[in-house]
Amino acid sequence: MSGFHEVRFPLRLALGATGGPMRRTDIVNLSNGREQRNQRWRDSRRSYDAGSGVKSLADLYAVLEFFEARGGQLYGFRFRDPVDGKSCAPGEAVSATDQAIGMGDGETAAFQLVKTYADGGGSWTRRIAKPVIGSVVVSVDGVAVPAEVWSVEAATGIVTFAAGHVPPLGAAVGAGYEFDVPVRFDTDRIDVNLAHFDAGHIPTIPLTEVLA
Repeated sequence: MSGFHEVRFPLRLALGATGGPMRRTDIVNLSNGREQRNQRWRDSRRSYDAGSGVKSLADLYAVLEFFEARGGQLYGFRFRDPVDGKSCAPGEAVSATDQAIGMGDGETAAFQLVKTYADGGGSWTRRIAKPVIGSVVVSVDGVAVPAEVWSVEAATGIVTFAAGHVPPLGAAVGAGYEFDVPVRFDTDRIDVNLAHFDAGHIPTIPLTEVLA
């Protein structure tokens, strides 16, 4: 991903952020009172406001330093979603069988990390491009695979099996992981309010997801 720095927004500030997924849907009201709905975006895009995470002058300076190092909106970076940052539900432990990421054919060695959101009515599969290294675990046919026989690329989320360990035909490949969201600042300006001598406040720090 061009124009991207593989660094994470300060975690203590991210935990106080608000926001989540956003979709774009066109709704046309018909003359008979019914409506037609059209999905303009194939994938959702996340948007956050990290301003509420700033609690002190030290926090304020950390944001300013991080903002300047990214050149404002110029370079993207990693952001930890306080709610959706694992292959499983919040509070659960990551497992090598959390997510299905592919099916072996005896030849394919590389598999993209994905996360599927589903219920009885529908599903959507999200590409996971920024896994947290050290958190990824992989399985083949429900059995955890030793880390020595595969590797994962931190910048793309692609799991690659070593020669001689490619999943055989019909073998289900699964994975579990923690992950960050690739985002950028959605402004080229940071407004600082020094409400008190020893504390500061930034009303809003808008962030928007960068889709590869």
